[in-house]
Amino acid sequence: MAKKNYKVNIPNLIPEPTDDIESELNLFDPNNPDITLFNLIDDELIRLSGSKLLYYKYIQIDQDFDPVYMEAQNKPVSKEPIVVYGHYEPTVLEENLNQFGIELTNDQLFIFNKSYIERVLHRSPHPGDIVEPKFQKQKYELFEVQEDSFEAYGVYHYVCSAKLLRDSPDVQDTPLTEVVDETGVY
Repeated sequence: MAKKNYKVNIPNLIPEPTDDIESELNLFDPNNPDITLFNLIDDELIRLSGSKLLYYKYIQIDQDFDPVYMEAQNKPVSKEPIVVYGHYEPTVLEENLNQFGIELTNDQLFIFNKSYIERVLHRSPHPGDIVEPKFQKQKYELFEVQEDSFEAYGVYHYVCSAKLLRDSPDVQDTPLTEVVDETGVY
């Protein structure tokens, strides 16, 4: 059998790097006006199907920072709440008995539209902020704030994990003589 040798006239095709080049096959366009439309629809859906929440901003004071527990000893919050809308699923208060005693497990997830909550609060949600659903009349302290994104159509959410706040009078009644909010209110 004879061995056939084939000659190729076309050189190896190596694609050029397309980092800087705009391609027509690009599926995500940050300047697409549909992104704003989907964000407005998501904002409206959260307002219509969500719940009214009273939002208390946490005021961070560096003097009370405890280096052992890595948190503030006194956590003053604003006295006047801001009414916001968000999603959450009400859960029953559970007190489980384990080897260390009675443990209160009632963590809550609050979901906010990113552009809406930043517009209302003039900042993003922070750990230490307090959320009180009008339905439950229980206060929750945010301990984790994550940004949840849907990059295909541009809707962004804040998913905030919160624990039940053990109400203490020094949280609400701390004098705010030296602290001023970004908006200059107190």
